[in-house]
Amino acid sequence: MFETLQPAPADKILALIGLYRADPRPGKVDLGVGVYKDRDGKTPVMRALREAEKRLLQSQDTKTYLGLAGDTGFNAAMAKLTFGDKADLSRVRTAQAPGGSGALRLVAELLKRTRADATVWLSDPTWPNHMPVMRAAGLQIRDYPYFDAASGAVRFRDMLAALRTAERGDVVLLHGCCHNPTGANLDAAQWAEVADLVVERGLLPFVDIAYQGFGEGLDADAAGLRLLAARVPEMLVASSCSKNFAVYRDRVGAAMILARDGAEADVAMSQMLSAARAMYSMPPDHGAAAVRIVLEDDGLRADWQAELEEMRLRMLRLRVAFAEALRRQSNSDRFDFVASHRGMFSRLGLSEAQVERLRTEHAVYMVGDSRINVAGLPEDGMDALAKAIVSVLD
Repeated sequence: MFETLQPAPADKILALIGLYRADPRPGKVDLGVGVYKDRDGKTPVMRALREAEKRLLQSQDTKTYLGLAGDTGFNAAMAKLTFGDKADLSRVRTAQAPGGSGALRLVAELLKRTRADATVWLSDPTWPNHMPVMRAAGLQIRDYPYFDAASGAVRFRDMLAALRTAERGDVVLLHGCCHNPTGANLDAAQWAEVADLVVERGLLPFVDIAYQGFGEGLDADAAGLRLLAARVPEMLVASSCSKNFAVYRDRVGAAMILARDGAEADVAMSQMLSAARAMYSMPPDHGAAAVRIVLEDDGLRADWQAELEEMRLRMLRLRVAFAEALRRQSNSDRFDFVASHRGMFSRLGLSEAQVERLRTEHAVYMVGDSRINVAGLPEDGMDALAKAIVSVLD
């Protein structure tokens, strides 16, 4: 049977990791992999998580199943983190999922059961895994304009114009903050206009919030999502703890439903858990339990927030330093937008040929669309990196 198969296309980011590791050149720079890295290029376990894991090891006395929804304490804490401490959560239901990708797929399966003929609108560009996750659930997808590579800004008017053509009942997937791959984000006024359009057109917002705390701060990064939640009758959310809790390999995420009322929320939740049962049954426990312990303990939560803020501010400093180095080396403001973007990524607007030259000539590794991981920028080598980038410009 297997002789009929052809090799699956290689994942470009994973292939880039292999090329980087095989490169013997000293001073090579990895701007490709989407994980936070400290000054030494490491992705450490956060202090509060390490302490939470110690407590979990000491207190856990069974490994039996928790149920289809996972850790209920984790779910309650994540709903508050996402919608806010003062939010009315009576219309919200949350299910623990295996990572942000698992949450996306779980919501996609619910959408298939609810609105099988609906189109899911994705930003152009968007995170590459959005497309296969939606398609795997059998959903139709379309793009809406989002990013202007020349200016580094959001094509907001074009975005609204495209979404005005969406059919009633269509789904609009929005990045809650720290847009991946561009780093260009909606401001408060733009979120308000999106909310107006969604209500007017009868669209269903689906917010993917994978970097809460990496942009402007925990509450500020959820402001757009919370504005929508206050305006719309229904909404879906996929949240990831991979970045802001640094639990990448533990696969910790949450799928959330905001319904018209509690009764409809219960019905939707039953369908979502039915989908979970058919896919993976029960979610993994360890990482979610550690996150729960952090969020439920005032001391650990304060320490987590302090370390998360250190990470956020470091990325802002790196953005400013990189933009200044590019201005010096290019004698232009072409890349000034890098300083105003937020989150872990920015897209530089280079061609694939220029990206390839950076790799072969300067040992600088980034994704082919010129997305860079800001956390990977070399603190002591900004001018050298900027000079390399300028050298491959047409």
